[in-house]
Amino acid sequence: MTDGMFMTSRDRQQFSVWPESFLRPGLRTRDSWFYGDAYQNWGLVETKSAIGDAPPELSLYATERTMQETGGVLRRYSLRIDGFVSLHAPLIGGELITRPLTFTGNQLTLNASTSAAGSVRVEIQDADGQPLPGFASAGCQEMYGDDLDRTVIWAGNPDLGALAGKPVRLCFAVKDADLYSFQFRDGSR
Repeated sequence: MTDGMFMTSRDRQQFSVWPESFLRPGLRTRDSWFYGDAYQNWGLVETKSAIGDAPPELSLYATERTMQETGGVLRRYSLRIDGFVSLHAPLIGGELITRPLTFTGNQLTLNASTSAAGSVRVEIQDADGQPLPGFASAGCQEMYGDDLDRTVIWAGNPDLGALAGKPVRLCFAVKDADLYSFQFRDGSR
């Protein structure tokens, strides 16, 4: 039998492979669960979404039934941008606090998806874990919805320029949501 595995490299020399299956043979009742089924093709491709106003997505292609007499099939699977893994919390909520980090730029953006009742808030703390004035969780505009690039705002202010280059921690408070990635950027561009 064949499973699609997830493999990454930052330098194209050394690779890491996750032992869990990324793409399974699936629910088909015929011509599945044998060697060569769900065999992933090399690479990912950014493609336009079939939903008219949705952002681009990542597509991967896999062959099915290639070793059967019925003939092979090429199937496209799609994921959200940066959608391989997420920090997920149920409606009762959960938190993640980063290690101290430094950044450049003046805005923080999130790739996140919530339910209608869910949310994500961010608190910026000093290296010792104390909330920085003006950047406490209570002052963070609650983020809900589904967005690849949502700017985080505290008390109407997204500007983090005064904190750039200083060690900070981020505390993410997540309720019935997935946080896929965060990024600091220069919001003046």
